[in-house]
Amino acid sequence: MRALEIGADEKLLIEAAQRDPARFSELYERNFERVYAYIAHRVGDREEAQDLTSEVFHEALASIGRFEWRGAPFIAWLLGIAANRLARRWQRITGQQEVPVEDFDFAGSDGQIEQRAMLFQLVEELPPDQRQVIISRFVYQRSLKEIAQELQRSEGAIKQLQLRALQNLRTQMNRKRD
Repeated sequence: MRALEIGADEKLLIEAAQRDPARFSELYERNFERVYAYIAHRVGDREEAQDLTSEVFHEALASIGRFEWRGAPFIAWLLGIAANRLARRWQRITGQQEVPVEDFDFAGSDGQIEQRAMLFQLVEELPPDQRQVIISRFVYQRSLKEIAQELQRSEGAIKQLQLRALQNLRTQMNRKRD
């Protein structure tokens, strides 16, 4: 349930920021490191990564009123803005209109998008404890130790839940493909 609470909490933060842009700061604090890491990995220059990250959050703040909650983590929206900023950077540097997808793997092919959507749906169908571990581990990138503390279970128990969840997802993905 903790992952669902986090989603509900995030939704409330977004709604608060939409009513009062001064409330955007908590969303910024929660997501800054992941956006910066995403950009820095693709740019390689610290100063430029800082500038682009700043642009992403400036654009997000300016657009927060148009954001529509669809249940996906807010970070997904921010990374979409970051991907667009990176594409514009590429076009500015090279003068090319087309961004090579192999260089910027942020869009994905139709098949990849469909597969991600199916995976998202399958995660929602997992038993609650498995779903919570998967979301905490892979969406919010928490360590096994952090999840164990959150759920008041041993790290071994969390590893088992993660293993079972991944096995369930693999089985369900294979069934859907066949």
